[in-house]
Amino acid sequence: MFLHLSQQGCIFVNDKKTATMDYTKYAYQTVWTSEERAMTVKEYHKMVSHLDSLVTDEDRRHIRNLYETAAQSIDIHERITPGYTKLAHAFCTVRILVDEVGLGRAVAISTLLCDIIMATSIKREEITSLFGEQVALICDGLNKVEELNEHPTDLKSDNFRKLLFTFAQDIRVILQMLGARLAIMRHLKLFTQQEQMRIGREVSYLYAPMAHRMGLYGMKSELEDLAMKYTDRETYLRVASMLDETKRDREAYIKQFLLPLRMRLDDTGMKYEMKGRTKTISSIYNKLKKKKMMSLEGIYDLFAIRIIIDCPLQDEKAECWRAYSIVTDLYQPNPVRLKDWISVPKGNGYESLHITVLGPDKRWVEVQIRTKRMDEVAEKGFCAHWKYKGIKSEQNMERWLANIREVLENPELSGVDFIDDFKLNLYDKEVFAFTPKGELRRLPKGATILDFAFDIHSNVGRHCVGAIVNERNVPLRYQICNGDQVEILTNAKQEPKQDWINIVVTSKAKNKLRQALKEQTFRQSQIGREMLDRRFKNWKLELNDTLLHELMKEFGYKDINIFLSDVGEEVVTIQEIKNFVDREETVREHSMISADGFTHNASVVAEKGSKSRDSSSILTLDKGLTNIDFTLSKCCNPIFGDPVFAFVSTTGGVKIHRIGCPNETEMRRKFGYRILEARWRGSEGNAHPVTIKVTGTDDIGIVTNITQLFQKESDVKMRTINVNSTEGGFEGDVTVLVSSTDMLDSLMKKIKAIKGVYTATRIGG
Repeated sequence: MFLHLSQQGCIFVNDKKTATMDYTKYAYQTVWTSEERAMTVKEYHKMVSHLDSLVTDEDRRHIRNLYETAAQSIDIHERITPGYTKLAHAFCTVRILVDEVGLGRAVAISTLLCDIIMATSIKREEITSLFGEQVALICDGLNKVEELNEHPTDLKSDNFRKLLFTFAQDIRVILQMLGARLAIMRHLKLFTQQEQMRIGREVSYLYAPMAHRMGLYGMKSELEDLAMKYTDRETYLRVASMLDETKRDREAYIKQFLLPLRMRLDDTGMKYEMKGRTKTISSIYNKLKKKKMMSLEGIYDLFAIRIIIDCPLQDEKAECWRAYSIVTDLYQPNPVRLKDWISVPKGNGYESLHITVLGPDKRWVEVQIRTKRMDEVAEKGFCAHWKYKGIKSEQNMERWLANIREVLENPELSGVDFIDDFKLNLYDKEVFAFTPKGELRRLPKGATILDFAFDIHSNVGRHCVGAIVNERNVPLRYQICNGDQVEILTNAKQEPKQDWINIVVTSKAKNKLRQALKEQTFRQSQIGREMLDRRFKNWKLELNDTLLHELMKEFGYKDINIFLSDVGEEVVTIQEIKNFVDREETVREHSMISADGFTHNASVVAEKGSKSRDSSSILTLDKGLTNIDFTLSKCCNPIFGDPVFAFVSTTGGVKIHRIGCPNETEMRRKFGYRILEARWRGSEGNAHPVTIKVTGTDDIGIVTNITQLFQKESDVKMRTINVNSTEGGFEGDVTVLVSSTDMLDSLMKKIKAIKGVYTATRIGG
């Protein structure tokens, strides 16, 4: 035993005889409740039962000594949240990693020591001497994980990059982090609603896909279900209710399906076990959403039967196909839904043979056929690979880590781009294609010819003009299918194009393409700078950094190289630049002297779409950030006074959306880490377009009355009005420029007051 938990707190004991040490004398402010103590004791005993065969008596003694030393300077009774102590979390995490993931001594000890190492002055050398280099290495990685936890959504920090660099060094750090996150999710009901939403979103966009990439299907499914339970509880309960209603019917059906199959398999003398399962709530919901269905009928793999064969490694493939033959002899297969991940395993090492068959009562059932080794790899992912050395799927892990390292090597990626590129390495479905020489290439589903080209070599990708797929010419946008034979066509004169970013889907291709485009932009910017220098000399003006910055703002640029490149390519013409310079000169020449004797420069404001550079000070972003350049989104057209949120785009810009925007739900689900809180402050901002839907009686003078109203409103400008008559009534859309919700509300009240008008409502809410 490592320690004893008394009512007062932590008391350490020896294995054979008790030698207690009461730490309440240190007068800690934190005192556990009876519920917290009971939970911690429970998690402790569950952990200990799985550690007996992993750690030695010497390990126990060293761990106990370190805790005793730490307890004299820090409060080891801290909570993560009321009701959930840090010790309970550590114990729960260790049990998950040892029992459910299959990790061993080094990770278990590292997890127990992580908190006290961070809070004390224990040096790496001491950990190495007590427990070995592996424990010290993992402890270093876990410390970097804690850095991420301090700033979970701060994409502008370098935490994600540091964290993933640690991942690339030692994969056990990823697995430990996933185990810790699952422990949190299992106790998430103890957290506040705000924390539940934040943690649930992080899990759905990063940790669940990461567990999938590690081959931890059970963990991935549980993380997804728990995330959905706390972020979209209404949908979760609705799908759960649908499953509960059909539970008895499903169990009876699975029993009916298995009975004749067992008899056939028993006759062969094959060693096997068989079990049935139902898909998880989150996966069922995704199926329903994808197929736009309202009921569970028609989901092919709602039922899944798993046949697990016990056989020698060399007989695995033959035995799996023998079982497949028995299943398909008994039940009609759907050949379109055959998935052979035995011949070509998934990128995360998953091996299995899947077939969907038509069972009794004409209901579809998915049958998964695999061996005991394959099942262990499927449940414990790459951890099981260390047990089965030499299998080919181990190479896929190295390939994935190589891709991660490649992303890490690009220090110029913004935080958002970096996370997006990492997410691309967590892809779910894959396709397999071949080079003309027969070399197998593994790519994510949706990969294009350009992705294939960059996967071969960056120079092949840069000069790609198309491809020959299965003996026919295809364009760059062609999406690769399973089994395609692809021959890339290149031309030395071909240069990368900006719109290629929208064609490629793999992180490797995006990374290489950005580098190529940046080099190209830099070369073109040099030409643009030389052009501007010559022109300004002709105009007898000095081109300094201040003036360049003003030009960038005027034409809506944030990057000096992109601006100069567009000057070189005449996207921004010299005449436009001359007009701006002349206008600024005119403003300076007509400075006005006021009655109080002070000079006030006149200002020139040019409306350019909905860009809000001149009013950025009226918006406050998350954590008090102000004076941030932003764009008002056109999908919901927010104005001053609307409840809003900010969305960080892939280009690094910030877009402002209204709360309730049609795209809000999807953005929060897929890109929750890019969303920041935002609120208006100060006085109202610039005027922006809003469309008002007006209905009323089809009267001859009704449109005239509406337009006259706008003419009387000096602060409101009408842009367009479209009216359609319908059987004695009319329906029209009026687009106006307003600067705040107060102005809009006042305007709509006046429209409603016009005789013959029924309603006046803002389109989009």
